[in-house]
Amino acid sequence: MRGFLLRRLLLALATLWLAATLVFASLLLLPGDPVQAILGLEASPEARAALERSLGLDKPPLARYLDWLGGLARLDLGESIRYGKPVAELLEERLSLSLALVFLGLLGALALALPLALLAVRFPPLDLALSGLVAVLQSLPTFFLGVVFLYLFAVHLPLLPASGFPGWASPREALRHLLLPALTLALSRAAILFRMARASLLEVLSQDYIRTARAKGVPEPSVLLKHALKPASLPLVTLLGLEGGFLLTGAVVVEAVFALPGLGSLALTALEARDYPLLQGLVLTMAALIVLFNVLVDLLYGLLDPRVEYA
Repeated sequence: MRGFLLRRLLLALATLWLAATLVFASLLLLPGDPVQAILGLEASPEARAALERSLGLDKPPLARYLDWLGGLARLDLGESIRYGKPVAELLEERLSLSLALVFLGLLGALALALPLALLAVRFPPLDLALSGLVAVLQSLPTFFLGVVFLYLFAVHLPLLPASGFPGWASPREALRHLLLPALTLALSRAAILFRMARASLLEVLSQDYIRTARAKGVPEPSVLLKHALKPASLPLVTLLGLEGGFLLTGAVVVEAVFALPGLGSLALTALEARDYPLLQGLVLTMAALIVLFNVLVDLLYGLLDPRVEYA
């Protein structure tokens, strides 16, 4: 286990370094001038030169890249151009909301997909109807689902808040504000999880040990829940790791629809303001979280399947 964790840590560091390098290189190619975006078109050459020096934009790209890597080694992500605050502080303020939204979205998607998949394999006449239902859900854009939920549950039936986030002082109120966004994310991803769970269950149910259990008279619900569900969950765990990363980046649209102050809205602001330090910090944070999701998936494999060895 120690050797496995060490290798995964080294791989994670290499992945983050590659992501940091790609982000730095790609931001150099973005159109627009951050100095002009801050000072406007009428700024004097002296003011432009002073701001370029303060931001380090007067240095060659290689020198800026090395300075930035040195800051990363000290956990210093720089200062936001738009907000005038340390990037790390801004990320800390927004990260908890986005992580809670992703967690609730994944939990909701799994809670919808797994029972539907079990019903589909247990009752074949329902399979076609359920597959058609999830196909419709998968075809609907995320922002459309969000707008429909806003109308239904915040306008037509004012049961939940329409937008905003009150903070974590009252967990109950915070959860009420996150329910609609999380349900939007959950429905948008439940279709993919359903397809994977259904296919995996059908494959496991065709194995010899399942036929043996049925021949011994084991009730069908026990066959599904005790004998088939655990081995069938391995591909689903892999997909959950991938979906966690997708939801983290895809939550930009949902946060915009529901006016949530998470990483998504922060990314939109950083793009509009050409806030290079903030953009770099955001992408690196998301890359680090995606790497963390993948490491957790590898560890869960060992818990679900004793045959997996961390050699």
